[in-house]
Amino acid sequence: MTTVRFRMDGSRITGFDAQGHSGYAQEGEDIVCAGVTSAVRLTECIVNDVLGLAASVKVRDAHIAFRLPGGLDEEAERACQAVLAGLMVHLTSLHEEYPDFVEVLEEE
Repeated sequence: MTTVRFRMDGSRITGFDAQGHSGYAQEGEDIVCAGVTSAVRLTECIVNDVLGLAASVKVRDAHIAFRLPGGLDEEAERACQAVLAGLMVHLTSLHEEYPDFVEVLEEE
């Protein structure tokens, strides 16, 4: 199962950790795992490459850790929260469609 833990500070999303293979199909053929990975990578690209921020991204085996930088101005913070909220909605939809293969959690 793929588990995505959104790191929360009150209602603010500060980052997330995604880990594990979904197990829906063999690696390379797993549409659920590919959907999660693609959405996570898009989020990383939007925050770091499009918005030009320096979010921390660490990748190791089947684990990705993403953290927003501190001290964002109001506009950057608003944009990041929209992107991360969109990721959460997308992954929650995947969970609803594939509940045995994707789990989405919020943690303080």
